[in-house]
Amino acid sequence: MSFFKANSAADVLKHVVIILVVAFMLLGFFFFVYLPTTTNHGETISVPKITGMTLPELEDYLDEQNLRFYVSDSSYNPGIKPYVILTQDPAPGAKVKENRKIYISVNMKNPPIIKMPKLIDGSLKNAQMILKSYDLMVGEIKYVPDLAQNAVLKQLVKGKEIKPGDPVAKGSTVDLVVGDGEGNTEFELPNVVGMPVDEASVLLVGQGLQIGSINYVQMAGKPQGAVVRQRPEAGNGVKIRVGQLVDIWVNGQEPVEGLE
Repeated sequence: MSFFKANSAADVLKHVVIILVVAFMLLGFFFFVYLPTTTNHGETISVPKITGMTLPELEDYLDEQNLRFYVSDSSYNPGIKPYVILTQDPAPGAKVKENRKIYISVNMKNPPIIKMPKLIDGSLKNAQMILKSYDLMVGEIKYVPDLAQNAVLKQLVKGKEIKPGDPVAKGSTVDLVVGDGEGNTEFELPNVVGMPVDEASVLLVGQGLQIGSINYVQMAGKPQGAVVRQRPEAGNGVKIRVGQLVDIWVNGQEPVEGLE
């Protein structure tokens, strides 16, 4: 024990220095020799591409690669087989240590259930945008007589009406019943041939019809400004529905805008 006997301050300092040197050597041996040999410190493997594989295939494959996986997310795509790997993190080619966990997202077997959005009373265009945002498919669009032109009157899934808020599977096809802008009440088409164009317009609009195109022609022997033809033609009990268009031809020159 004479080595550790200190007769002076210099001896004490010398002993402290020796102890520190030995301690640093031991630490260096532990971190740079012992740990690398027991934990494969510094050794990495390349992450393989696993997207497109199925979960059953993945388990055995990653075991062989000394890697693990964790399902961190899932989604549903009807065009992809169930349990197929959609994404992975880290990406293929990344360098990682053995036993590293690979985070994956998987395609679900069954579509998730969502609440049916409200489409009724909205426009057809708006309904199509809403369905797309909900990952629902636009099915058959059926037009029926109704004054609400291009307004959604009914929403159906598999032939049955579905209310807003009802459960529906993502990816389902939704059929729409839409108004064609014409009423379902039929009546006899009025005959406006021979009438002044202003009176003819008032009569047609008053009966719930729409003026289509107004065409001007020159016909000798006919009063100026009078209707000389209409389409559809009246007579023989011809029926028309509310909201339908009626085109008329007027005798005379087309008026110039801004001039009376």
